[in-house]
Formats: sequence, C-alpha cells, structure tokens
Amino acid sequence: MKNMSEGMQAVAGSSLRKMIAAVTNNRIFATIVGVIVTCVVQSSSITTVMVVGFVNSGVMELSQAIGVIMGANIGTTITGWILVLKIGKYGLPVLGGAAFVYLFSRGERARYWAMAIMGVGMVFFGLELMKDACSIIKQLPDFEAWFKSFEADSYIGVLKCAFIGCVLTTLVQSSSATLGITISLASQGIITYETAAALVLGENIGTTITAFLASLGATTNARRAAYFHVIFNMFGVLWITAIFRYYIVLIKWLMVGDVDTELIVDGETTFPNRTAAIAATHTIFNVANVLLFLLFVPQFVRLLNWMVPSKDFKEKPRLTDLDIRLLETPLLAIEQSRREIERMADGCSKMLDWLAELIQQENPDKTLADRLRKREQVLDSIQDEIAVYVTNLLSSNLPHSVADEARRQLRMADEYESISDYIVNLDKFDRKLRRDGLRFSAAQIQDLVQLNQIAAEYLREVNEAFRQGNDNVILKTDAASKRVRTKIKMLRKSHLEELSGGEIPPLVSVAYLAALNAFARVRDHSQNIAESIPSE
Repeated sequence: MKNMSEGMQAVAGSSLRKMIAAVTNNRIFATIVGVIVTCVVQSSSITTVMVVGFVNSGVMELSQAIGVIMGANIGTTITGWILVLKIGKYGLPVLGGAAFVYLFSRGERARYWAMAIMGVGMVFFGLELMKDACSIIKQLPDFEAWFKSFEADSYIGVLKCAFIGCVLTTLVQSSSATLGITISLASQGIITYETAAALVLGENIGTTITAFLASLGATTNARRAAYFHVIFNMFGVLWITAIFRYYIVLIKWLMVGDVDTELIVDGETTFPNRTAAIAATHTIFNVANVLLFLLFVPQFVRLLNWMVPSKDFKEKPRLTDLDIRLLETPLLAIEQSRREIERMADGCSKMLDWLAELIQQENPDKTLADRLRKREQVLDSIQDEIAVYVTNLLSSNLPHSVADEARRQLRMADEYESISDYIVNLDKFDRKLRRDGLRFSAAQIQDLVQLNQIAAEYLREVNEAFRQGNDNVILKTDAASKRVRTKIKMLRKSHLEELSGGEIPPLVSVAYLAALNAFARVRDHSQNIAESIPSE
C-alpha cells in the first residue's frame, strides 16, 4: 500500500498540488477533490492527516476540510474495487515486471509508475499468500469455532463485529489493509458475508485514529477537523447498523450473482461473488453517509465550534506554518515551505522600505527601528525552521524534481536571511553616527535613499519572478541588477573624489563606504536568489 501510494503521489505531482490549492467553500467541489486525492494517494488516512495539517497551518478553512474529509471516505473504497479484479494469481508476475522497470529504468516518471504498479502487484500477491494461509484455519476446528462466535446475526453481533473491525484497523492504521484481510477471510468462507460487512463498517471508525493522533497538539481548527472525521464515521456506522438487516438485503439484491455461491478451485472452496459484495457494501455506505452529511455542513461547523471553543490567545507554537504531518506527502510539503520563503521575501522588501524611512528621519522612530530589528530576528528563526523541515523532507524518498526544489529552497532561505542581516547593519551604521554626534550629509542621505530605492526595486522583481516561477528571471532582472551595481560604483567614486576636500569627517566616510558595501551585498544575495529560481 505504501509503495502504491508513494508512486501515485510522485506521478500525480503538480496536479495534486493544484487540486488541493483549488479547494473552495463549495462543499460538493471539496468532496470531489477529497475523492480524487484519496484515489491517487490510496489512503484516506494520508488525506485526512494532510487536511489536518492544512487546517493547522491556516491554509484551509474548517468548512473546506469537512468536504475533503467526506470525499476521502468515498475515495478509500477504491481499494475494494481494485481487489474485485480477478488478477490475484498475476500478482507476482506484475510485481516482478514492475520491479524490473523500477530498478533499471532511467526515466524518473517511468520509475514511479513502476513503483505504483509494483505496489498493486504486492497487494494481490499478499492477498494470495493470505488466502493460502487462511485455508489452514478450516482444518483447525477450535480456531474456526472462535471465528464463528463473531456472527452478525443479531444487532449485538453486528456491533461486536464492527468493534473488532475498528480495533483491527486501529492497530494496523490502514482501513485498506484490513479490508484486504476481511475480503480474504470471506472469500475463503471462514466468515460469512454478513460478518465481513459488519467488520468493514467498523473499519471506517478505526481509520479515524490516524487523524485523531495527528490533531494532538494542533490548533483548535485542526482538532475540530479531526473530531469531525470521528463523528462522521461513528454517526454513519450507528445509523447503518440500526438498519443493517435491510441494508444487507439491498446489497444482495444489487449484486449480479449470489454472494453465497460456492466454487471449488484446485480442491479449495471459494466464494467468488463476496469480494464485489463487500466492496459494494463499503462504497454504498460511504456514499450514502456523505450525501446525508452534505446537507448539514454549516450545522456541523457550528457544532464543532461549540465542542472545541476557540482560545483567547494566539495558538501558533512556531513562527512558520510548516507542519510535519505534510512530510508524508512531499509534493505538498514542498509547497508549504515555498510559501514560507515567499514570506521571507516580503519581509526583506518591507525592511528596505522601513530603512529608507529611518535614514531620512531627523529623530528616528524608535518603534519602527525596533520593528526592523525584530523582523530580522523573525527571519533568522524562520530560516532555522525551514532548514529543519526541508532537511527532514530530503531524508525521505523523493522524486528528483522535488529534491532539486528542496535544495534550491534551502539556498534561498539562507540568501533572504543574509539580506535581512545587511539591512539591519545599514541601520546600525546610521545609529552609530548619531550616537557620536555625527550625521550623513543631506546629499549622502539622498544618494543612499536613491540607492535603497533601486535595490528594493531589484529585490521586488526577483521576488515576483520567484512567485511566478519564471525561469527567465536572470534575463528579466538583469537591467535592475546593473542599475544597482552602476549606482554603487558611481557613488563610491564621487565620495572618494570628495574626500580630497577634507570636509568629510573620517567616521562618516567609513560609515558611508560600509553602507555602499552593504548595499552591494544586498544586490549579490538578490542575484543569488535569482540564480536559484530556475529549475535547471
């Protein structure tokens, strides 16, 4: 299941990112996105943990998350229908062929397709092994008698089976895996179809444990999203178990063949129609539950807000919105870290604007000066958090394109942090002169403000190219870069000529030349960022 999931995620790539980003408050659209994403990643647990992560980082609203979580419950039923395909005996050849492509293919996309197909082969080969192992149970009367004690022939029996399904899924942490085990037992005739159906219903509750665990220590909204997942599945199982007998009659009526038809293959008794019946039981229940809940999404948002009240203080434990829950899905994790680097870019632009104001003020605004220094410290901490997050991401199995982007992001975070350091240094030069009873001359202040303006314009162009992912960034920003360099050379030359007049105090001269050097470093780091933007 893990190989299938990782391979599908890598192949889906950017389209998965766009789909998550496109989720709106339209509950039907959010549900459809949840279905598609879960079909791709092959796990409702991954989708719901991902959603809890998005809500925790403020990227997704609670009402959007509810829609995606409901869709995830439908998407996870695809596993049952994959198992309906009668290709169990071809599991090993599929696994072998895909493994050959995975090991020897040079194309990355082909390797990840092979990885996904290899996962499918493993699932079917695994089920064949389980079927062979389960057949031995029939020869052990005590073991078979123990299984018979879990019969869904009464309401208590149904609840007991649902509870067992819930516990199994909680232990395995994958409803798809326990569904495979259930299908294996039912198709061998070890448990009845009714018992298998009740187990499957319980598995829907068991799968909520992953999102619940992911919400521990998360923000209020993230906990609300996880609690919704639990309520949604528990309520669904409660109403379906209440009409369980009629629901089973409906499924049997919908099925083409009789679920209790026996077939003897190679001396083994099997029930070939049960796999499709169990898959249908799973799907129809989840679709019906979603349709029922879709009508009451606003009411559930109000209920969750009441159940988990908001706190009076800012909840974010860290400066960034980076969430380790998203490391499970590298393509979305890299998007999160990219957003944080965009925040660093905006922070540096604002710092240059504040610096221009401070240089021109006769009596510097203390609040603005404190804000400038505070922003530099914030950018330091953001860089540290990005470094830890992206390094953890790089340690996992990544597509080449994601690993390349992660390395470029590490470099960019470092460059932006360096720019913020030089901007604070520029403010320090001015403050040191003021403490010594000196000031830059009016002409020097005007020159530094103009240089600041040109440098800020260059940085803004680079930031815009980064947001747009413009690979022609170096060509596009070359003119702005040259303007900064030319201006610095011109100012340095004219300053050195003025020194011969002997009218500039030495400390002012040193501070002015240091300021020009600092602007040169701002330009250099901006250019380094521009060079990091193109993917090639």
